[in-house]
Amino acid sequence: MSDPTARSTAATGASTTEQVKDQVRDEAQVVREKAGDAFGQARGRLREQVDQRSTDASERIYATAEDVRSVAEELRRQGRETPARLADQIADRAESFGSYLRNADGDRLLGDVETFARRQPWAVAAGGLALGFVASRFLKASSSRRYWSGDGDPARSFVSEGASSAAATTGIDATRAVDDQHATSRNRGR
Repeated sequence: MSDPTARSTAATGASTTEQVKDQVRDEAQVVREKAGDAFGQARGRLREQVDQRSTDASERIYATAEDVRSVAEELRRQGRETPARLADQIADRAESFGSYLRNADGDRLLGDVETFARRQPWAVAAGGLALGFVASRFLKASSSRRYWSGDGDPARSFVSEGASSAAATTGIDATRAVDDQHATSRNRGR
């Protein structure tokens, strides 16, 4: 016969295992709910931001459309009907887009962007590429300005306006000119 104490210990071990599994399931459910809540809050904030920004953009677009209409009226006064009609068409389309932005909520705008990206992936990729190129040119230009203003390499922060302008007017490499000036300054100090 089997030992009743062993059977009781095995049953207790199995029930403890089941309790631990239940606790893990409960904790996992709590984590899923909290993650869902956090995602919902983030989505709500994004929706609010899109709503606010689209409303602001629509107001600017309406103001620009009014300016274009003023240009069209001036062109008509000058007797230039064809450019005036073109300006009116541009203003009409701008007002239409401004109306769309004002009346659409954040969910609709985000959905329309997603739909466009699915239908025109190459256009989105090309736009991203162009945006990346512009950003890289901006960063490159701002880093060279920081470098020459003394915020860059501390060893070269003594660069005078004369060294950089001499390099620019003579066509020599500005870095080489600065290095030469630095070497000259060190030699004078000896």
